[in-house]
Amino acid sequence: MILVYTHKITPRLTYIFKHFFVRILQIPVSFTTTVDEFVAHNGLKMTYSKAPLGKEFFVRSHDLLFEQGVRDIEINMSKWDEIPCFFATGKTSSIPFDIFAAGFYLMSRYEEYLPYVKDEYERFPATESLAYKHQFLNKPLIDIWALKFLEVLKLKFPDYEYKDRTFKFISTIDIDNTFAYKEKGFIRNLGGFLRDLFAFRLDILIERILVISRIRKDPYDTYSYILQLSKKYKIKTIFFFLIGDYTTYDTNISSSNNKFRSLIKSIADYVEVGLHPSYFTIKNAEKLKYEKQKLEGIVNKPILKSRQHYLRLKIPETYQNLIDLEIQEDYSMGYAQELGFRASTCTPFYFYDLVFEIQTPLKVFPFAVMDTTLNDYKNYVPVVAKSKINQLLQEVKAVNGMFVLLFHNETFSENKRWKGWSKIYEQIISNLD
Repeated sequence: MILVYTHKITPRLTYIFKHFFVRILQIPVSFTTTVDEFVAHNGLKMTYSKAPLGKEFFVRSHDLLFEQGVRDIEINMSKWDEIPCFFATGKTSSIPFDIFAAGFYLMSRYEEYLPYVKDEYERFPATESLAYKHQFLNKPLIDIWALKFLEVLKLKFPDYEYKDRTFKFISTIDIDNTFAYKEKGFIRNLGGFLRDLFAFRLDILIERILVISRIRKDPYDTYSYILQLSKKYKIKTIFFFLIGDYTTYDTNISSSNNKFRSLIKSIADYVEVGLHPSYFTIKNAEKLKYEKQKLEGIVNKPILKSRQHYLRLKIPETYQNLIDLEIQEDYSMGYAQELGFRASTCTPFYFYDLVFEIQTPLKVFPFAVMDTTLNDYKNYVPVVAKSKINQLLQEVKAVNGMFVLLFHNETFSENKRWKGWSKIYEQIISNLD
C-alpha cells in the first residue's frame, strides 16, 4: 500500500489516484491529511501538495484536483524525457509535472465540457482534442506516464514487492445492418433493386436477387464465422445490436422480425450482448429506455453494456442517461475519424461526472481502433490497416493494458469494399500472445 499525504482530500483526487495506483500499477492507496500519521508510516508513501514536508517522494500539485466545476485552463506542453506532458512542476518535485492533474484532465474528458465546434453528426471531433493537436492520440499516455512514474518510485522504494498486470483483448462487433438484403421487406428491397438498376450496379443487383431467392447466403450473415473465431482463439467477444426504429441513420431490420430476434437470442447463448442505442437517443432518454427494454425482452436478461450508434457521445448527458438506466459498461469512448485513445488511457475507468463532482458507477471501456475509420475515413488498404492496428496493439501491450477492437459484421463479408478484411481480423487475434 502507498500512503498519500495531501492538504485536502477531494473526490477528484481520490478518483485519479486510484486509477493510477490501483488499476494501472496494482498498488493499493490510502490518503491522509495528518502529518504525524504520514511520518509514522514505514512503507510506500508520497506527498501531493504545494510543498514537501521534508525529503520524501513529492509531487507538486496543480490546482485542478482541488477545484470544482469547469474553467478554461491554459495548457503548455513540455516533455518528460521524450514523453509529452503538461502542468509542469518546480525542481523540488520528484517528477517534472503533475501527473495526476494531467491524467484527470484527459480522462475526465474535461475539454469536452468546454465550448467546441461539433462535426456533422454533432460529435466532439478528434481534431478539437489536445491529444490530436499535440500528436499523442495514438498513445495510451496515462498508462505510459504511470509506468514511468513507477520506475522513479522504485528508485525511492526498491524493497517494495511490485505486481505487474496482464494484457487483455476484447473484440466488439457492432450490428448496424443485420443483413444486406434478407428480411428487409418488399418495399425496401424494391427500392434497392431500382437504385441498383438505374445506377447500373448489375453485380449487386444479381447478388440481391440470388440472396432473396435463397440461392446465395446474405453477405452480412457472418455471425457463425465470428463466433467460430472467438471460440478458436478464446477471444472475449461482445455484440452490440441496433434495434431502434427505422430512420435515415438507423437502417437495420425491425426488432419485431422473428429471424432477427432468433439471431440475437442465439448469439446471446455464446457471447455477451449489448445495446447499440440508435442515432436520436442522444437527445431522447425515453427512446433509449424503450430500446433497452426491447432488447432485454428479446434476450430475457438485463442489458448492462452499451455503445452509441455513430459514436454519438455527448458528455456528460449521454453517460448520465445510461447511468439512469443502470447500464454498467459503455464502449463508445473513441473517435470515428481517427485512431487512438480518446481518453488517453487503455485501462477501463469509471466515468467522473464534472457536473456533480462524483465518480459514477458507469465503467468506460475505451476502444483503440474501428474498422470504418481505417477503411472509410483513412482509405487504408487491408495490409496498411493491419499495420496500423498492430502499431496500436504494441502500444497497449507495452503497458499491459486492455486493447478493445471495434469491427462490424459486414466487415467479414468479403463483399466489395471489405475484400480481404476478415483475414486481417484473424491474423490479428491469432497473434496476440
